[in-house]
Amino acid sequence: MSKLPHITTSIFSIMSQMANEYKAINLSQGFPNFPVDERLKNSVAKWAKEEVHQYLPMSGFPPLLEKIATLTQKSYYRKVNPLTDVLVTAGATEGIFASIQALVNPKDEVLILDPSYDCYETPVLLCNAIPKRINLNDDFTPNWEVIGNVMNSKTRIIIINNPHNPTGKIWTENDFIQLENLLNLYPNLLVLSDEVYEYITFENKHISINQKINLRNRSVIVSSFGKSFHITGWKIGYLIAPEHLMKEIKKVHQFLVFSVNSISQYAINDYMEVIQVEELGKFYQQKRDFFRNLLEQTKFDLLPCEGSYFQIASYASICDASDLDFTKKLVTDYGVATIPLSPFYADAKQTQCIRFCFAKDETTLQNAVELLMKL
Repeated sequence: MSKLPHITTSIFSIMSQMANEYKAINLSQGFPNFPVDERLKNSVAKWAKEEVHQYLPMSGFPPLLEKIATLTQKSYYRKVNPLTDVLVTAGATEGIFASIQALVNPKDEVLILDPSYDCYETPVLLCNAIPKRINLNDDFTPNWEVIGNVMNSKTRIIIINNPHNPTGKIWTENDFIQLENLLNLYPNLLVLSDEVYEYITFENKHISINQKINLRNRSVIVSSFGKSFHITGWKIGYLIAPEHLMKEIKKVHQFLVFSVNSISQYAINDYMEVIQVEELGKFYQQKRDFFRNLLEQTKFDLLPCEGSYFQIASYASICDASDLDFTKKLVTDYGVATIPLSPFYADAKQTQCIRFCFAKDETTLQNAVELLMKL
């Protein structure tokens, strides 16, 4: 008997497979198609020839843990202990899975704000816990009245994603005030903060749980080297959490993967000495603006994109088809693969919006929009 009877192939795999089948331009799955920094590739080549191929410490390569602590201090003015508060993970997804498995008990409730990334619910179900899916407002901001009404003494974790995938929204100071109020009401409540796009924000700067003194002692923060450094295939990220939470997470991590790929940790440790993460926002803002200017020539209506490398667009003025049917038609008839929003909702809510990934080179974006102009 299946533990996850309702889980099927993810929408990301489906759309990428269709893109391959129809030789469509793939703006669906969230991976860059431009070259990785030569300095990073050269570092991998160097370490591949050295004797660094055995297990590293379970928590991570000690110099890399130090670099993460330094980056956290520089970015958010938070001092963390690299030995107790930081864990290198096999991608952000493993970090999320290990955290939920470690901190959630059977019958606990976990709040997930939809539209949400599909890796949140499964580890909750595998804990025999109860996922509570709550829709964001129509403008994709949190509805704190609804969230507060759903919250109760059984609520163990609220999962937040900021900057948000799929919509590119970022949280405001008021959102964090509302979250602090909830934690004051429920002393057993924890926060799992997915911040994998933290360095990809634009006009307004990202606000991190790392900056919130009243929240961070009850929060696990998820980060991603894969997203920040355009190396999604490396599957490497990290967690930051206070020692009393991290101690439990490490118990799961050590039996899930034990330790993360050694060469990637050595290479990223080198790279962090030369990369300026604050430049990432500028890099992607140029791509966002380039892509948005192109899309203005189409019939799509563009929603704000405040962070991440995703652009949401409404096709309501084009047709009234379901988003899944519309995205499949874009692939088969127009040669462009995108992602519908309804699979991000527990109730498959129809918003008549789709998601584009603009982490692509300019030629790819331009060719895609030329096809979309035929709509």
